[in-house]
Amino acid sequence: MNTLVPFIPFLPLIGFAINGLFGNRLSKNAVGMIGSGVLLLSLLLTVACFNQLASGGAIQVNLYPFLAVDNLRINFGFLIDQLSVWMMLIVTGVGFLIHVYSIGYMHDDAGFYKFFAYLNLFIFSMLLLIMGDNFVMLFFGWEGVGLCSYLLIGFWYENREYGKAARKAFIMNRIGDLGLLLGIFLIYRTFGSLDYGVVFGQLQTGTFDHSVITTICVLLFIGAMGKSAQIPLYTWLPDAMAGPTPVSALIHAATMVTAGVYLVARCNGMYSLSHEASSFVATIGLATSLLAALIGLRQNDIKKVLAYSTVSQLGLMFLALGMGAYTTAIFHVTTHAFFKALLFLAAGSVIHGLGGEQDIRNMGGLRKHMPITFWVFLIGTFAISGFPFLAGFFSKDEIFAYTFAHGGPIWWAMGATSALLTAVYMCRLFYVTFFGNFRGTHEQEHHMHESPLVMTLPLMLLAALSVVGGFLNTPHFMHLGEGQWLAHWFAGNGLNNAPVIPMAELHLEESTEWTLMLVTTGLVLLVLAAFYFLYQNTRNLPVSDSAQAGVTKVLAHKFYIDEMYDFLFVQPMERLSKLFHYYVDVWFIDGVVNNIGSVIQGFGAYVRKLQNGNIEYYLIGMVAGAVLLVLSMYF
Repeated sequence: MNTLVPFIPFLPLIGFAINGLFGNRLSKNAVGMIGSGVLLLSLLLTVACFNQLASGGAIQVNLYPFLAVDNLRINFGFLIDQLSVWMMLIVTGVGFLIHVYSIGYMHDDAGFYKFFAYLNLFIFSMLLLIMGDNFVMLFFGWEGVGLCSYLLIGFWYENREYGKAARKAFIMNRIGDLGLLLGIFLIYRTFGSLDYGVVFGQLQTGTFDHSVITTICVLLFIGAMGKSAQIPLYTWLPDAMAGPTPVSALIHAATMVTAGVYLVARCNGMYSLSHEASSFVATIGLATSLLAALIGLRQNDIKKVLAYSTVSQLGLMFLALGMGAYTTAIFHVTTHAFFKALLFLAAGSVIHGLGGEQDIRNMGGLRKHMPITFWVFLIGTFAISGFPFLAGFFSKDEIFAYTFAHGGPIWWAMGATSALLTAVYMCRLFYVTFFGNFRGTHEQEHHMHESPLVMTLPLMLLAALSVVGGFLNTPHFMHLGEGQWLAHWFAGNGLNNAPVIPMAELHLEESTEWTLMLVTTGLVLLVLAAFYFLYQNTRNLPVSDSAQAGVTKVLAHKFYIDEMYDFLFVQPMERLSKLFHYYVDVWFIDGVVNNIGSVIQGFGAYVRKLQNGNIEYYLIGMVAGAVLLVLSMYF
C-alpha cells in the first residue's frame, strides 16, 4: 500500500495536467469523466489506507530529499495517520460528488475544461496540505489552495466585481499566511526541525519556554484566521460567492476553510500546553460565530446566507478547539462538510433552475417545481439547525457540552445563541425560497425546472450522509451503539506511539448533559415551528433594500465592516498609490528619463547645425582645428 500512497494526491494533479493541456480538444463528457475519475481513484486509495490504519500503525512515505541547508533537512514525504486519512476521506469523498455535480452545472460554460483543471489542482493542493509529514509540505499545500481559490473565485473574470472578490481573497489570505510563516520559522528555531515526528516527539519529552509555545500557537492561529475566515480576516469568504456554486461548495465544505481547523488540531500538543493561546482561539471563534450569525439574519442572496453560515460554523469549530475538544471540532468539520456541501449544491440547483437568480425575494413556491431540491434542502436545513438525530444535532451538542464543562454557563449560553440564530436564518432562507407564491418574473417562472440527474444524485447522497453522519460520534450517555467511535479512532497511536488526538475529558453529570441537549433542541424546534407560521404571511417576507432601517439596515450592511476596512485600509492605500504614481513614477522617474533624452536631443540638434553642407564652414573648421593643435603643442 505504501507505494500507492503518492498516487492519492498526484492523480488529481495528472487530471489537472490532462484537462489543462488538452481539455480544449476533448469533449465535455471526456473532460468531466477525467476530472471526476481521477478523484474517484484517489478516494478508493484513501479507503484502502483507512483500512490499513484500522489494523496497523501510521503510514510514512518519503519520496526524496527536498531541501538541505545546514542542519535543516526537509523530505518530500507523506504521513498517513488517523487525522490525515479522515480529512482525506472528506476531501476526496465530498470533492468527488462536487466534481460530478459540476458536470451538469457547468455544462454550458465556455471554460468547462479549465474549470475542471482548476478543481483538480485545488484537490491536489488540499491533499498535499493534509498528507505532508512536515510544516514545509503543509505550507506548500496551504499556498496552493490560496492560489486555486483565486483562480476559481475569479473564474468568470469578465465581471470586474468577481475579479475584485478573487483579489480580496488572495490578499487577505496572504495576511494570515505571514503569521503562519513566522510560526513555522519559530518552530524551527525552537525545535531544530520541521518534521512532525521530531517536533511533536520533543513536545512529549522536553520542556520549553511557555511564552515561546504561546507565541507559536498564536502565530499559527493567525494563519488559520485567514484560511478559515475568522475575525478580523473573514470578509473575503462571503465575497467568494462570486465563483460558480460548485466552487463555493468546495471551498466552504471540503477544502480551503477546513485547513485552519486541521492545522490547530494537528498541533493539539502545542495548544494543550498554552492555556492563553487556547483561550484566544476560543474567544475569536465564539465572537466570529455570533457576528456571522447576526449578519446572516438579514442577507437576501441565497449563497450569501450560506456563506455567513459557514463563517459562523467555523467559529463554533474554533470554540471547540479552544476548549480542548479537538476531536469534537473535527467531528463538526465532518458533519458540516456533509450538510454544507448539500446546501450549497442545492442552492446551485435553485439558481440553475431559475436561470441565474440568487435573490430569495424573487423566489417562492419552488417546492412544487423542484421537489428533489426541496427535500434535500429541507434535510440540509434541519441538519445545520440541529434537528434531533441529524448530523448537526450530535456535533453541535458535543461542542456545547465541552463549552459548558470548560468555559462555564456564559460561554455555553453565547454558543447556544449562535446555534439558535443559525436555525433562525436557515428557516427564513428555506421558507422564503420554497413556500408561498412565486415572486420572480414570468420568464423565470417559465424557465423553472428540476435539475438533471447528474446534479440531483450527488444531492441525494449528501442528504443521506447529513442524516446518518452524526452517528459517527454519538454521546456516551445516549447509549447508541458503541458511542464516541470517532474519538476512539483519533485516540489511536500515530507517530512516536502517541495518540494522534488524545481523548478529551468531559466532567459533566449525565443529567446535566441531558438538560443541555433538551434546552438547545427545544429552542431549535420552537424556531422551526415559529418561522413556518411566520412566513406563511406574505407581509413578513424580506423587504427591499431601500425599505430597511435601524438594526435591520445595519445587519443587511454587515455592520459596515467592509466599509470600515475600505476606509481604513483600501482608500489610504489607493491614495498613497496615486501619490507614488505621480511623484515617484511620473514626476521623478519618467521626468529623469525624459529630461535626459531631451538634453541629448537638444545637444544633437545644436551640433547638427555644424553639418550644413557648406564647404566654407568645413574649411574654417579644419583651419581652426589645425590652429588648436599647433597651440596645444606649443603650450
